[in-house]
This record gives sequence, C-alpha cells and structure tokens, in this order.
Amino acid sequence: MSAAAKVAAGSSQTAAAKVAASWGPTPPDWLAALAAECDQTSQNKAAARIGVSSAVVSQVLAGKYPGNLEAVADKVRASLLAHTVDCPAMGVMDLSVCLDWRIKAKTFHPTSALRGRMFDACGFCPNNKD
Repeated sequence: MSAAAKVAAGSSQTAAAKVAASWGPTPPDWLAALAAECDQTSQNKAAARIGVSSAVVSQVLAGKYPGNLEAVADKVRASLLAHTVDCPAMGVMDLSVCLDWRIKAKTFHPTSALRGRMFDACGFCPNNKD
C-alpha cells in the first residue's frame, strides 16, 4: 500500500511522518531513504531489501531500536544509497561488497589468497565497526 493510500484509508501514518515525529525534521540521509522506501513499497519489502526484519525497521523508524543502529545504517546505505568505501586491501568498493567481506573475514578459511588477505585486512579496517 502506498503512502498516499495509507493516509487516505486512515490506516496509519507514513514512514516519513513516523521518522519526523521520532527523529525531528532533518533525519540522517540513510533514515530518510529507509522511510522513503517504506512509503514507496512497504515496510516488509524495505526490510527484505536491506536484509533485516520488519520489526527492526519499525523500531528504527520510531527511534526505539535497541540494537546496533550503525549496522542498520550501513545496510541501508549499501542497499538503498549505493555508498562506496575505500578498502585498504582492495581499493574502492561498494559498501555491500564490504559488508559481505566483513562477514566472510570473521573466520579464517584458507581457500584463496584473497580470502587470507581480506581476513587480515578486515579485522583492522577503519570501515569495520563490528
């Protein structure tokens, strides 16, 4: 249901309105992008696109998420804003690729030289906030 349809039906406020009420009139760019995605598609579809649950999206929009907000922000930036980072091991890459390497590099698997290099680099990388 689109944001206009929600308002017309009186079912609930838009995600953008929820963010404005919780975060003030100028939310961070990633939060505005998340709210816009929710209003254009749905909260469930936005959650699936960024790789979190709908409950996480709801709590983030309401300013009540008790978890790692920066991790959610990174997922939104990677999925909706196409941010890039400067990787010390590989140079400039999409944030989504960086997030994948962060997960892979948590444990060492000697399957390739690149995997070993990323294992060494990700643990000390300033982009890695995990």
